Amino acid sequence: MARKQGEVMWPRLVANKILRKPLGSNNFVTDFPGNDGPDGIVLEAPSFDQPSSNSTSTIFNHHKDTNTHKYKVFVSTWNVGGVEPQQDMNIKDWIDTSCDIYVFGFQEVVPLKASNVLGSENSSICMKWNSLIREALNKKTHYYSQENLKHDKHDHEGNPNIIESSNNPREFHCIISKQMVGILISVWVRSNIRPFIRHPNVSCVGCGIMGCLGNKGSVSVRFRLHETSFCFVCTHLASGSREGDEKLRNSNVADILSRTSFPRGPLLDLPRKILDHDRVIFLGDLNYRISLPEATTRSLVERREWNALLKHDQLMMELKEGQVLEGWDEGAIQFAPTYKYCPNSNVYYGCRPANRGEKRRAPAWCDRIIWRGKGLKQHEYGRGTSKLSDHRPVKAIFTAEVGVLRTLKGYHSFFLSDRLDKISSQLQVSSADDFLCKGSTKSRSFKI
Repeated sequence: MARKQGEVMWPRLVANKILRKPLGSNNFVTDFPGNDGPDGIVLEAPSFDQPSSNSTSTIFNHHKDTNTHKYKVFVSTWNVGGVEPQQDMNIKDWIDTSCDIYVFGFQEVVPLKASNVLGSENSSICMKWNSLIREALNKKTHYYSQENLKHDKHDHEGNPNIIESSNNPREFHCIISKQMVGILISVWVRSNIRPFIRHPNVSCVGCGIMGCLGNKGSVSVRFRLHETSFCFVCTHLASGSREGDEKLRNSNVADILSRTSFPRGPLLDLPRKILDHDRVIFLGDLNYRISLPEATTRSLVERREWNALLKHDQLMMELKEGQVLEGWDEGAIQFAPTYKYCPNSNVYYGCRPANRGEKRRAPAWCDRIIWRGKGLKQHEYGRGTSKLSDHRPVKAIFTAEVGVLRTLKGYHSFFLSDRLDKISSQLQVSSADDFLCKGSTKSRSFKI
């Protein structure tokens, strides 16, 4: 008999805990299933052909002669409080469509009740958020001005991918979307850099009930763009505003870093752990609070004295003392605390008379984006205004340095131009070069 939606599965969960098996599977939703990763569930588009072991990407892995080019990366995190998005919800104004890669992280996409934590996942919520993202990215068309185009050509001379992107309409596709209970991460890329993304994978870690359930924890995704590996860790850490609760959050982070594991790949050359990747971004409802009396916190918030509050921000103090995520960076916070708001209001929870027995929660910067890796530079860090939940969304925009093989310059037209046949007939290539070209056309379909 088929399992009913929300059916409680205690025996399997307890067994997984005893055997220390990871929560969730390595399957994910994508527009391109079957390409350099585990079996995916098609979201919209047909898949590329499965690369062979003799594909261009495999051969290029042996070359280390690279140029460095830059791509813009948009990252956001939002605890939506179990509220389903409405069909007419508009997130277009939240998204900067000048970027190349988009990473959307959500927490509590479903209410964290027992049937959701212990039962099967509700994939319809994931589909609703992905539909909104697709519409926002692909309908809010953006073109560079002629001045920006000249600037891009100057800054990225010799990089055909970035120059191409300025001339084409912006079209984005989902390369990875993964949900674990209430945590959802969805990664989207511009269509003409998709052929250069390989080895997408996911890894789920539950840190909630029993130390393993998915009401808290992380969903991490990784992929390689050209010769540079990326890892994005979407998290929801332990809640609580009592003294010492920050140590529980530190423990969650340590669990996530130690238990997250990715496949090594067919050549055993891919990073396995989070910290092994070249560019790492940690995002989510980290739940760190402000270690001040509630009255003092509220008074400073009313006066918008962010610096005075941030001196007592738990995450900043833990980072400074090396208790958690030592060596990671965070941009300057110049926005109001993102938590906790009254429903559909700009008023912080607790500012109005509370019901008897109701918990009072002081404002805090629970929702954060931090990063690790020398090749990342943050240009924007801010919060949104949506009143959908008791949290406000947070976003950051980065420039990421990516290693691109010099070999690709010689094959610019081959990879990205519609004049493939004409160029192929004119080129005089060696047997090795001919092998590369044939492998490329066989293994991938490049649609720009």
